[in-house]
Amino acid sequence: MYDVIILGSGPAGLTAAIYTGRANKKTVVLAGSALGGQTGEIAKLENYPGWAGSGMELIQFMKKQAESFGAKIEFASATDIKFNDDNTYTVICDNGKNLDTKTVILATGAKARRLEIEGAREFFGHGVSYCATCDGFFYSGRDVLVYGGGNAALNDALYLSDIAKSVTIVYRKSEFFRAEGILRDRVAEKENIKCMYNTELKSIAQKDGNDKLIVTTTDDREIETDGIFVAIGHEANTDYLSENIKRDDMGRLDPSSLPAGMFVAGDVESNIKMQIATAVGTGCTAGMNAIAYLNSKE
Repeated sequence: MYDVIILGSGPAGLTAAIYTGRANKKTVVLAGSALGGQTGEIAKLENYPGWAGSGMELIQFMKKQAESFGAKIEFASATDIKFNDDNTYTVICDNGKNLDTKTVILATGAKARRLEIEGAREFFGHGVSYCATCDGFFYSGRDVLVYGGGNAALNDALYLSDIAKSVTIVYRKSEFFRAEGILRDRVAEKENIKCMYNTELKSIAQKDGNDKLIVTTTDDREIETDGIFVAIGHEANTDYLSENIKRDDMGRLDPSSLPAGMFVAGDVESNIKMQIATAVGTGCTAGMNAIAYLNSKE
């Protein structure tokens, strides 16, 4: 029987593990298939105070810190959570294990929202990508398109501009209202980045005779490109939860609606900014709340 099972190995989950480990609570972090979630994919992390390395370097540092306080890291994911009659939980894992625990902290983060147009699914992994840092090197010296207009899209475009020959950002609004000013300025300074505003995509097809893609817009313009990187927001990773757990339209969770002994942190929590600093703060809160809950039962 664990005191705490933490689902997710991003900044929120690892922060919670640091706190529960330091409180001598028997803790395991179910890290999923890869450590760090979205943070682990950030090539250069600039907006987390006190850190100047990559996202994965930060995650590795936090992992070692959590482990130093006794937290265990296990590479598995939850497929279901059962609430038991004695007010404990059983976490059903995809590695065949069933783990019993007194509390659960949900810190499973979010995944990129998929593009739902003709050809998007067909060419996923064959020209359509949702991770610039994962797949950017395939497009060295080539022409790419970034679809989106928030911080993630502009960061992707800036990252790709150092690899690709050219980057075209396609955005449905008239300017980058949602992106930080410093990112807008950096994009404007890049000679190999151009922007197409007031434009939406309708379909993706392959050009006859080669591996280039033809992207058709809703006003029937055609854009020829080697690859498309989609950055149009995120959806919370909460599919493993039962239907009686209330979610918002992004699949995120309200802490006040969760049953006793269940806590939430990071991008999966509703009504917070999806930032690393926020994830760390909510991870701290969830960890401390779990500790208080456990202590109240002793």
